[in-house]
Amino acid sequence: MIVPFAVLFLATGGGTPAFDRRSLFQASAGLGSFFGFDRSADAADSEQPKPPNNNPLRISQRSLGSSDVQVSSIALGTQRWVSTDYNAPDESACFQLLDAAYEAGVRTLDTAEQYPIPSGLGSPEGQTEVTIGNWMRSRSIDRKSMTIATKITGATNVSPKNIEKDLDGSLKRLQTDYVDCYLLHWPQRYQPQSNWGQSLQYNYAGEYRRQITFEELCVAMDKMIKKGKIRSWGLCNDSAYGLTKCCVTAKQMGLTPPSAFQGDFSLLDRKSCENGVLEAASPFNENVGFMAYNVLAGGMLTGKYMSDPNPLQKKQRGRMDMRGWGQTLYRYQSPPAKSAIIEYDRLAKQAGMSLGELSLTETLAWAAKADQQPLDRDLLWEIDRVHMKNRNPIFANDAVPKEWYGGGAIGEPIP
Repeated sequence: MIVPFAVLFLATGGGTPAFDRRSLFQASAGLGSFFGFDRSADAADSEQPKPPNNNPLRISQRSLGSSDVQVSSIALGTQRWVSTDYNAPDESACFQLLDAAYEAGVRTLDTAEQYPIPSGLGSPEGQTEVTIGNWMRSRSIDRKSMTIATKITGATNVSPKNIEKDLDGSLKRLQTDYVDCYLLHWPQRYQPQSNWGQSLQYNYAGEYRRQITFEELCVAMDKMIKKGKIRSWGLCNDSAYGLTKCCVTAKQMGLTPPSAFQGDFSLLDRKSCENGVLEAASPFNENVGFMAYNVLAGGMLTGKYMSDPNPLQKKQRGRMDMRGWGQTLYRYQSPPAKSAIIEYDRLAKQAGMSLGELSLTETLAWAAKADQQPLDRDLLWEIDRVHMKNRNPIFANDAVPKEWYGGGAIGEPIP
């Protein structure tokens, strides 16, 4: 069975602007990869340490924002590893993914204390971190050769006490003394990005979530850095305001500012380019590294769900079923999103490539090519033309029945 090789794009500060509009879709973008493996392979064989990598693919390293943390331009995401999805990779399969990534030169892993998603009996939250820790121990991986990012569960869970307590739990599961980047999984205050931007406006009533001030948050994170438990910190699923406020607050207090921002980004979801996040993160401003997830829009940008978006809905749990967390992916199945996918697929075929390759632009296989070439500028303009006709289509929904009355498809407030 083929399992997707999940990745992140890590754009960072430095002497050259990191967020040139076109560079996000060119060879330097590093937006993802697919890697196939056989789940039927002998598990015992997969548990044996691999020989040293003598010929890694050309996966570049770069600084994470203003920090001294070095990250791979391609990183390995882990959200659904050992989850309750029927086709989720078990620990043995995850070891194969990690082996392949490591041998290719990928040195950055992204996880969270809440992973796997979905979790359940036999697959509790935190088990993904356990899997990563077991792999590093079984392979005798030099900890200093790896960059590990993990996240504290957000909202009302975030407090100075819980930041250290939850971090200690992650360190124990990962079997390490420190993490390279510690992120808030989502804000401890309300803002629309908390439900992937589906809300129509800011909701003042949602501020009940705010448990600590920006000052207290910055002090708590800086304390973890001084204790040597983390090397840097950042935000996930936050806003341009949250990012800027944290940076300014930390700098004014003489504390370590955030150096990473993780957000949803793909051909169907360019809001970070347009809502101020990338302006704030720019090396000209706060100099924060941007980490993209869902770069294939929940798999929709492979094209495989276009004819039957929920083929497993009635039989088995799967990524695109409409129970539990699967409901959040409806944002990639709106009519405008599907219209854009059809046009992107047409452009890909005209350029002699797959929709997935067009959507990612840099993969492990692509990185091995000797004749790497960026996308043609005319093709980039055609991509922009499609985007302008279907601007941020994940926000659109033509099924808004009266009975919703203030609640959207996943329960988000629609005032």
